Amino acid sequence: MIRVENLHKSFGEEEVLKGISTSFEKGKTNLIIGQSGSGKTVFLKCLLGLFEAETGKIFYGTKAIQEMNDDEKKELREHMGMVFQGGALFDSMTVEENVMFPLRMFTKKKKEEMLHRVNEVLTRVNLVNANKKFPSEISGGMQKRVAIARAIVNNPRYLFCDEPNSGLDPKTAILIDNLIQEITQEYDITTVINTHDMNSVMEIGEKIVFLQKGNLAWEGDNTQIFKTTNKDVTDFVYSSDLFKKIRDIQNMEN
Repeated sequence: MIRVENLHKSFGEEEVLKGISTSFEKGKTNLIIGQSGSGKTVFLKCLLGLFEAETGKIFYGTKAIQEMNDDEKKELREHMGMVFQGGALFDSMTVEENVMFPLRMFTKKKKEEMLHRVNEVLTRVNLVNANKKFPSEISGGMQKRVAIARAIVNNPRYLFCDEPNSGLDPKTAILIDNLIQEITQEYDITTVINTHDMNSVMEIGEKIVFLQKGNLAWEGDNTQIFKTTNKDVTDFVYSSDLFKKIRDIQNMEN
């Protein structure tokens, strides 16, 4: 579990995060949503330790990252997996080399052991026999699956995903959502996903944190979000492209 207490983050005189307190549960897909400028990307980077908050604490297990020494922070990062927006694969490396990269960085495994683990995770994300292909030779959906395989190759305790469905067609996006949820439950990982995709909210929003202008405006799950009377949430939900399409279809039928 990740627990956040009264987190504040500013850039100059602009306060971006205004005292956020929440938790992200182990074995569940935890989503951060909100309008552009709501602070969700800054929040994610604080969770990752890329930004240092002025006040507040982020607990990984029982210890706050603000209270960790350099060695403890290094060990924590070794237990983190990250799926970047767009995949962020190395174009000059094969699929196999991309997935093996964290093992080379953080372990002292022999080449045979690393290759065995790479094949395990590639099989898990349904990419058998793709080892020697380069990112330019595979589809966008396959690239995202490679990125997921790379993120879980070190058996992380924490998995972070930044807009994992960006640039994907709706059918492929659902497949990626379901894959992330399956892996989260299978490996009992604490997964945090930064997204604006309402399809993801509906499909895998087991815990949803809604940010509005740097504040935590609402939290719940994908069954509660459609029942809330919180106007900021309902405005966000029903202004999404998904619900605009639903309304257009309903208007055409009427």
